[in-house]
Amino acid sequence: MQLTLPFPLIKKQAMKPGRLRLSPQAFDKIVEQAIARIPRPIRRHLDNIVIVVEARPSKALLKEMGLPPDEPLLGLFEGDGLLEQSPTAPSLYPATITIFEEPLMQSCASIAELTRQIEITVVHEVAHFFGIDEERLVELGYG
Repeated sequence: MQLTLPFPLIKKQAMKPGRLRLSPQAFDKIVEQAIARIPRPIRRHLDNIVIVVEARPSKALLKEMGLPPDEPLLGLFEGDGLLEQSPTAPSLYPATITIFEEPLMQSCASIAELTRQIEITVVHEVAHFFGIDEERLVELGYG
């Protein structure tokens, strides 16, 4: 399956602490707005995926993923992808997309850029739900 993403990727920038600061409630509202902007053919697959916001990835998670502690992890997909699901043996837990607030805010200089980057991050993680791996996402320009 090949997913065509509907907008260009914002290139990752070097982390600059404190570039953008929002309350957790304001950040959550932007996440909601970003998800609402995702085209319906992609967004409809979010119906059975839990989306959570966490401040930052844990050091243990970064280590488990083989990432250095200073690597900005913007989002994470966990759970069974679409190709791994079975109607006769459903997953015990729903698939989850985690959005990491601090790395996202640190990599964006404006609300508009943050909204766009959240949108891209969610689409990137939904692509994992479809079974698209990091290598293919890099080929598509979304790595």
